[in-house]
Amino acid sequence: MKVGYKKLLEQALAEIETISVEEAKGYLGHPDYVFVDLRDIRELQREGKIPGAFHAPRGMLEFWIDPESPYHKPIFASGKKFVFYCAGGWRSALAAQTAQRMGLEPVCHIEGGFKAWACAGGAVERLEGPKNQT
Repeated sequence: MKVGYKKLLEQALAEIETISVEEAKGYLGHPDYVFVDLRDIRELQREGKIPGAFHAPRGMLEFWIDPESPYHKPIFASGKKFVFYCAGGWRSALAAQTAQRMGLEPVCHIEGGFKAWACAGGAVERLEGPKNQT
């Protein structure tokens, strides 16, 4: 039997913590929180990102989280709370579920993603060039 994206999202949302944009705004700049932007670099270049967010392309996330991976990023061993987001909240829900299943805790994702963030007047940092890609 095929499992479509709607069912996958439903299952993820049942397992993870979802926070509102307003709640996420309260975490911005707090030293115990890491915002993780999962969008493609072209999305970041076109739309900007949440200030200070760490860019982790969705396709590399599992490899960057796992400390046994040759691609591991130390930020994922920081013990901080990870706030995942993407454009609309779908990729981030699935990513938060995956990260949580891999043992990364605590994690959450922003309901509505970057679109909701920007529409609610959340701060947006524009990329200046290739040096800010990751």
